[in-house]
Amino acid sequence: MSQLQIPSGYKPLLNLKQTELGIKHIKDFFQVNLSSELRLRRVTAPLFVESGTGINDDLNGIERPVHFPIKDMGDKQAEIVHSLAKWKRLTLADYGIEEGFGIYTDMNAIRADEELDNLHSLYVDQWDWEMVIGEQNRSVDYLKQIVCRIYAAMLRTEYLVFELFPAITPQLPGEITFIHSEELLQKYPGMDDKQREDAITQAHGAVFVIGIGAPLSNGLPHDGRAPDYDDWSSMNADGYLGLNGDLLVWNPVLEKAMELSSMGIRVDSVSLKRQLKARNKEDRLSLYFHKRLINNELPLSIGGGIGQSRLCMYYLRKAHIGEIQASLWPQEMRESAKAQGVFLL
Repeated sequence: MSQLQIPSGYKPLLNLKQTELGIKHIKDFFQVNLSSELRLRRVTAPLFVESGTGINDDLNGIERPVHFPIKDMGDKQAEIVHSLAKWKRLTLADYGIEEGFGIYTDMNAIRADEELDNLHSLYVDQWDWEMVIGEQNRSVDYLKQIVCRIYAAMLRTEYLVFELFPAITPQLPGEITFIHSEELLQKYPGMDDKQREDAITQAHGAVFVIGIGAPLSNGLPHDGRAPDYDDWSSMNADGYLGLNGDLLVWNPVLEKAMELSSMGIRVDSVSLKRQLKARNKEDRLSLYFHKRLINNELPLSIGGGIGQSRLCMYYLRKAHIGEIQASLWPQEMRESAKAQGVFLL
């Protein structure tokens, strides 16, 4: 069910014209910095892919992609992407990208089963990126290095916003804190996963939670992950499972943790088989993407997505993602938000 949270006394710091200006500057500046930090080249991405190829992101496995028939292809079905997690790895191979370099793209998606609230929309826009790595880079230390480089780009972008709009003072700490989801569970045993994220992020300002997808000591994963892109089942050097994670920041407007990026070292053929078996999805091994991976036709990689609207929402101190992007919202949500001084695009 949709939910709306407007903090008491909330008033946007920027008007509509200033907001649009801020969005433009943030997007232009951040993607240049991200490309420079990770040595990424921009590529053009699809809005839809052919159904039944295994290329689309299955998210938690229950979300339904938007389908449509293609008349000129005998009504073959296509589906709007959820994200480009697997498509990017195919592109690395097809473009012959060398180790240590990668790609990024503007990803636009529709997630029709999303529960709508201040942070979740039917429309998803993010920078999807993927980089070729060597076997020696499949480690939690390398994952942390990449996270720190992305975070450095975020810090520089925050300062740009302050230069443009001095009323928006920087909030991000100078360094990001790392913690494994099992350590987080042990630290806050009486809380659920979202409460744990709020507690650790409020304490540190910016946190990367490692290990998303594998069951923890309580028998539950910290959060859901598809079995065929992030490697959440390999043992890392810290003695925990998982080479992936989520980047969270403390949102001072909503006073809660806010996920800005999900990323990780991707599965190799061994971890792919292990994770498909764990989720009873071994039938996917016959799909196009999975066959290419098993046949070692795809490079080892690390990659993820960084939410464009969420990043802008955070920097511009907005209470609702609908103040940043144009989407569809329940009429009662629009009316309630308007009554509280919030205009949803």
